[in-house]
Amino acid sequence: MPATAPPSVLTARALLLDMDGTLVDSTAVVERVWRRWAERHGLDGDEVMKVVHGRQGHASMAVLLPGRPRQLNLADNARMLAEETADTDGVVEVPGAAAFLASLRGLPHALVTSADAALSTARMNAAGLPLPAVRVTAESVGASKPDPEGFLKGAAELGVGPADCVVFEDSGAGIAAARAAGMRVVGVGPRAHHHAPDAVVPDLTRVRVEAVAGGTVRLHVG
Repeated sequence: MPATAPPSVLTARALLLDMDGTLVDSTAVVERVWRRWAERHGLDGDEVMKVVHGRQGHASMAVLLPGRPRQLNLADNARMLAEETADTDGVVEVPGAAAFLASLRGLPHALVTSADAALSTARMNAAGLPLPAVRVTAESVGASKPDPEGFLKGAAELGVGPADCVVFEDSGAGIAAARAAGMRVVGVGPRAHHHAPDAVVPDLTRVRVEAVAGGTVRLHVG
């Protein structure tokens, strides 16, 4: 991504936040678990890593092993979630995440993640980050990102229309989900740049949140 991007100002009534790659850097664990899975199935690890970010595990498996019975993917997914929940070695905050979340106190925001409740709790705790009061996890939805269901549920729980939400995301699947939900997107990190978000930052140190009159949140990005 470019070293610098022109600063942007976005306004919203609510913020919807992805977790992995956006608030939490869990790259080390994701690489370990998915490369082991790739080896077991005779797949190229580098190609697998291009697919798995942003999606629920079973949805990634459906892409990588088309035609494989869904029940096998779900069983694999359950095992891998348990592995990932137990393995927090190397899980840290994305730079600026703690300060960013602190700046959202009292403002409408929700976590919208492809992780389940146990994994999201383990990773946020490992990174030293507070869990938002409103959370949409894998158990909450019937379809994984890039389906917009999770973001639409997050907006509904906050009582805010999709057009008044800004999503923070790092992955292609997540950005596509936000777009399909009719929401604007701030991309976080190097993956996001390739998927044309409304604004992009290398990390959360480049975001400033300002509460303004009428319940509006003003975001200074870049």
